[in-house]
Amino acid sequence: LLQLLLWILWRPSGFLRRLLQVESYRITESESLIPLAWTSLIQKPGRAPGIFLLDQRKRFSTMPEIELSERHYELFSPPSDVRGMTKLDRTAFKKTVTIPVLKVRKEIVNKLMRSLKRVALQRPGIKRVIEDPEDEENRLIMLDPYKMFTDDSFENAELSILKQLNVSPQVSKYNLELTYENFKSEEILRAVLPEGQDVTSGFSRVGHIAHLNLRDHQLPFKHLIGQVMIDKNPGITSAVNKINSIDNTYRNFQMEVLSGEENMVTKVRENSYTYEFDFSKVYWNPRLSTEHSRITELFKPGDVLFDVFAGVGPFAIPVAKKNCTVFANDLNPESHKWLLHNCKLNKVDQKIKVFNLDGKDFLQGPVREELMQQLGRLSKERTHSVHIVMNLPAKAIEFLSAFKSLLDGQSCGSELLPIVHCYSFSKDANPAKDVQQRAEAVLGTSLDACSSVHLVRNVAPNKEMLCITFRIPAAILYKNQSLNLEKHEEPPLKRQKTDKSFSKEKTQIA
Repeated sequence: LLQLLLWILWRPSGFLRRLLQVESYRITESESLIPLAWTSLIQKPGRAPGIFLLDQRKRFSTMPEIELSERHYELFSPPSDVRGMTKLDRTAFKKTVTIPVLKVRKEIVNKLMRSLKRVALQRPGIKRVIEDPEDEENRLIMLDPYKMFTDDSFENAELSILKQLNVSPQVSKYNLELTYENFKSEEILRAVLPEGQDVTSGFSRVGHIAHLNLRDHQLPFKHLIGQVMIDKNPGITSAVNKINSIDNTYRNFQMEVLSGEENMVTKVRENSYTYEFDFSKVYWNPRLSTEHSRITELFKPGDVLFDVFAGVGPFAIPVAKKNCTVFANDLNPESHKWLLHNCKLNKVDQKIKVFNLDGKDFLQGPVREELMQQLGRLSKERTHSVHIVMNLPAKAIEFLSAFKSLLDGQSCGSELLPIVHCYSFSKDANPAKDVQQRAEAVLGTSLDACSSVHLVRNVAPNKEMLCITFRIPAAILYKNQSLNLEKHEEPPLKRQKTDKSFSKEKTQIA
């Protein structure tokens, strides 16, 4: 009762008007537009009309968005007889629905639309204002069938505007024909695929290519799904499905063209840089753009990057643009070819040295030679940082063994030692701990004092992609370094300062 009283005090005019005008109350819409629960209340004898109207308003105002969305889907869903369709027939998606409309003079439409925003039909692909087939001087404003049940569904402010503009609040019915073009991709797939099955219509966009990972129950509909993706996404001209996991040496996967053109040479734009490549022959993941940017931001002009598994250049090229020295490598001949191409395309070919080697050979060859110069006695006053990026999540941790006793001589200072960013997958309950322990096992040393782990993304249920960042311990990188450390151990205060310095850097990286 208290809730009812508060409601009456809040909107007395609306309630009293409905209560006093109960005799003239009439339903101007077909019952098909009114939820069944409310229709049953209308038919139920002995129910006070005024109370019903209050109940109707209360039900509407407290209805969860998800329920409203479900009811919208029922009205705007494709016809039921498309269920099970495997070859796309666009003509089968025709459907007629009854929509409430308000008839107004064409010259006042723009003035009125702002005030009717609450009740106007919000449906992509459907015009909210159409010509009146009976009078060319009038227009019909499409209204939301789940908000406008009767003439009396307008709120006071809306009625006031209608009165000012001399518009009758009477709501009429309009038969709206929906076609294939009016339905969203998810609505089409939801209507076609078996009921209760997952109809996720997401995909990775790689230039003009839509890359899907279809599940088993979706495979019988794969060509239809591919065509729908092309139809509903401007700029997409080819849809492909991955048919095996990335488990080969070159990190590419077999794919099947579901629909559209078979041209897999594409162009993408990521973080203001342009990349061109053959998607069927190299590795590219648009979901890593944030990670590419995160690593790039760690670099300052003059820094050095060794990109062990460079692909077509998403780490190497942005870093080179920051006036850094870059050594980029990839074993895949196609990746090597497109890496060279993209360096020229982005005008950094003079700043990047490109290699086509196995990762281990690259580390023990060009990287070793350059590090010997970078970390030599003449470079003790060097202020720039050296980073090594190892983006091969399935196997990169195994390549950490190449750092063991990689360099001759003695360390010139721990703050100058290279920083490694090594990527890995983990299905462990504690993925960060798992990745660190596996890296420690390969290196044969603890990384507790000099590492951090960054969660990159969720790859699949219970599978994470992570990046462990650490400064290579001198005892690992240099031959016989452990013996030298025993003879020339740093004072505790100095070592503490070094650890604290990297701890600050570690926090910034994380």
